[in-house]
Amino acid sequence: MLRSMMAGVATAAILLIAGPVLAQDISAQRLSDHIRVLADDSFQGRVPGEIGQELTLDYLQAQYEAMGLEPGGPNGEWRQPVTVIRSRPARPATASWTGPDGTRRDLTAADILVRATNDDGLASITGAGIVFAGFGIVAPERNWDDYGDIDVTGKIVVVLGGEPAGDLFRGDFDTLYSSDGYKTQEALRRGAVGILTLTGGARGSGEWNQWNRFFNRPTMTVPGLDPIPVTGAVPQDLAMEWGAAAGVDHVLMATVETGSFKAVELSGVTLSVDAAETRETIQTYNLLAKKTGTERPNEVIIFSAHWDHVGVAGPDASGDTIFNGAWDNASGTAGILEIARSFAEAPANERTVVFAHMAAEEMGLLGAYAYSIDPVYPLETTVADLNIDMLPLSDPTRDIAIFGYGQNTLEDDLAALAAAEGRYVTDDREPEQGYYFRSDHFPFARAGVPALMPWHGVDLDEGGTAVGLPEYRALFGRDYHKRSDEWRPDLKLGSAVENLTLMYRLALDLANSDHWPSWKADSEFAATRAASDSARQ
Repeated sequence: MLRSMMAGVATAAILLIAGPVLAQDISAQRLSDHIRVLADDSFQGRVPGEIGQELTLDYLQAQYEAMGLEPGGPNGEWRQPVTVIRSRPARPATASWTGPDGTRRDLTAADILVRATNDDGLASITGAGIVFAGFGIVAPERNWDDYGDIDVTGKIVVVLGGEPAGDLFRGDFDTLYSSDGYKTQEALRRGAVGILTLTGGARGSGEWNQWNRFFNRPTMTVPGLDPIPVTGAVPQDLAMEWGAAAGVDHVLMATVETGSFKAVELSGVTLSVDAAETRETIQTYNLLAKKTGTERPNEVIIFSAHWDHVGVAGPDASGDTIFNGAWDNASGTAGILEIARSFAEAPANERTVVFAHMAAEEMGLLGAYAYSIDPVYPLETTVADLNIDMLPLSDPTRDIAIFGYGQNTLEDDLAALAAAEGRYVTDDREPEQGYYFRSDHFPFARAGVPALMPWHGVDLDEGGTAVGLPEYRALFGRDYHKRSDEWRPDLKLGSAVENLTLMYRLALDLANSDHWPSWKADSEFAATRAASDSARQ
């Protein structure tokens, strides 16, 4: 179906100008072939540290060697080591608080929840002051600062979960500031030794019991990822006891959503905590390939996709035990391979292009976080991260949905390319999911690198959203993180080919220009990027 005569003319003009560079074909058949291998039962769901890891990494390396691309990891290697730490409480944590009267009050897990979350898994804190910091948000682009001038060095910060309601914080779509990770990072940056989330329920309430039920589950991290000594939760009634002991007026709570609130210390109230974690390590790897730039090799564009999935579990009704992860994320992995093949066959690029297959995304974006903590290529001169997590499995669409709509100028560049084909860029249509914070582009964004991730369109060329939206919902409901997510010979890859072609063209433009994508003025990531502006002069 022709989208429009004008779109066709515009597309033809682009192709004539670009010549053979844009003539690389993204192949649906090759995509399907890669997915079939990576989602095979023999890979056992591609769990980091298990048999599927070596099968996956060996397969990826062989593909890049056949393309003639270079190893892109540290020291000229293909792999970047990633050490995943799995932790669980070694013993019940102990805690107590003391008020201005000097009386010590012991606390149990029914009163407060605390865990050691620093790199060594041990936390022993005696007599730390307590600061209530509202939402714990400092957002200069929104003229919002919950901390003000208070010094929280050596103290424990208590914060509300989430973020203020309303359009100031993107309305239906959450911002970075709503995440626990941001709040922890901000408290740690300011010298705090702990952060506690103030829950909406009192001790014994349904909400508090829910926190208690899940709090001691095993957690996953990597060294250096926001290693604050203590994290946890405090129920509403205990926090009010602390406030009353310190003489803080509870009316203060009414100002936390107004923007006028400033953090307040609970004078004379201190908290002591002793906690320890049992830790085990899983050794896994990111795999990186590259095509080095000829003019500005130190300026780097990164394509990323995670290679892992969730492994094996008890049988379902049909007796299947393997989460093959064909869609999530053998498809995205295959997409990166196809884009890499296009670059390998194209003329030389001025900037370096890296193809990064991240480990342990399903464990909490840990391969990407490990990369952001110890990058192979400086983040200051990383042009962009283009992430692919689950290709669209549908016939061609007019729309190309992205995560993080409105964040950076990459979407404007993509929209211009899409418009030449009679297509348009839209948001992901599911604000309640918080998708921008749930895949491997996010650690790059958090570190200031402009990041973009395309998603599944629903405005089909044939049938529009009336057909495309229910098809997408049925597909997601049937296969996402289910054993049914397997390779099929009839995978619909028409939209995937279109999207990957656009992503290739977007990267090709970046790779052969001196253009630096930027965050938009109201983006919460803009200030982090601006701190390194001098590196890109």
